[in-house]
Amino acid sequence: MFVFVCARCDAELTVPLSQVSLPAHARQSYGNGVQLPVLMESGTFAVDPDPWGGPWRMWDEIDPGEAEARGIYAPVYALSDGAPGAIVIAPGDIRGTRLIPEKRGGACCGLDGADGPNMACEACDLPVATRVDDCSLWQAVRLSSYAVRRVLVDGVHVAPLSWAELAEKGENTPPFEPIATWGGGRFGPSHYWSWSPQWEAAAGQALAHLLAASKGQPVKVPNGLTSDMFQRALDALLPAGPPTRRAVLAGPGRPSPDAGVDILLVPVHPQTGQTWTPASPVASAYPVPLPLGVWLWLASPQPYLPVPASGGIPQDVLRDDPLPPRPNYPFRTDRGTFQHTLVRLPAVRSVWMRTILKNLTQDMSADLF
Repeated sequence: MFVFVCARCDAELTVPLSQVSLPAHARQSYGNGVQLPVLMESGTFAVDPDPWGGPWRMWDEIDPGEAEARGIYAPVYALSDGAPGAIVIAPGDIRGTRLIPEKRGGACCGLDGADGPNMACEACDLPVATRVDDCSLWQAVRLSSYAVRRVLVDGVHVAPLSWAELAEKGENTPPFEPIATWGGGRFGPSHYWSWSPQWEAAAGQALAHLLAASKGQPVKVPNGLTSDMFQRALDALLPAGPPTRRAVLAGPGRPSPDAGVDILLVPVHPQTGQTWTPASPVASAYPVPLPLGVWLWLASPQPYLPVPASGGIPQDVLRDDPLPPRPNYPFRTDRGTFQHTLVRLPAVRSVWMRTILKNLTQDMSADLF
């Protein structure tokens, strides 16, 4: 485990933390005026490899060669010139810091980090981190990579869980959840039921990879929730016609896909960030990453058992009474996560994928995102 200390005075700034992979929804902005929970599990940290926050440069100010060197292969509105490598932690794991009031940013309900680092080391006043807790943003503290350094505090190396252990003990992520809102109470309910923001962000990341794997041909995904998640968008964004490429769920504990499969929907290891890798003969299939919790639910969906019309319920039957409400609208992919992922795939250089990017701001994609 590690603690992070101030680069100027060596004051400890965090509790001991273990490293995990950055969640797929780390950069998501969700809804309007909603209260999202804490991004990182307490006691963990992740490294964001990409720059975040200001200063910003417009796309026409950036040389294409520089953009590609940063792993960006298609135009975007603007690029962050902030330092890469921020350490992302839960707000409750920060220590020895104070807020900088004048760095509030343009937030309406909290802090959005728009003015740069808004937390300083209590011991020496060096700006060391940015707290984000505004509405529609996941709550987190981002330690600046240039202002802190990590110190090993436990020399015992704990091996990551195996795929078999994750398949058995991993926590799945339900597809629906109550979303907290500001201004609830006597003026109305303080939450509403929705598709999970984590699922929408996971779909944004995976849909970009599905398009790259499609090679511009129609794609068929498995029926059920997987189809709810992807098929409508794939049918709208790809040419019409019979499916020529097939995607299946693959991963630990599942039967080996047959050799005719083109695309594999596979889990990402939550500690290492590595995608599950199949054995032959499907090693050439394109692996599309999904967060483990979302993949576990898709691979083993939880049943919604009906309530009997009369009589008692057998002792060994589980029920949820009343059943959780379901959203009254089709699943939508998170646009920001989709675009962030797509422009970083080399396949986006193709003309047909550039057209998809161009149409993101037009009405044709409004009901997909």
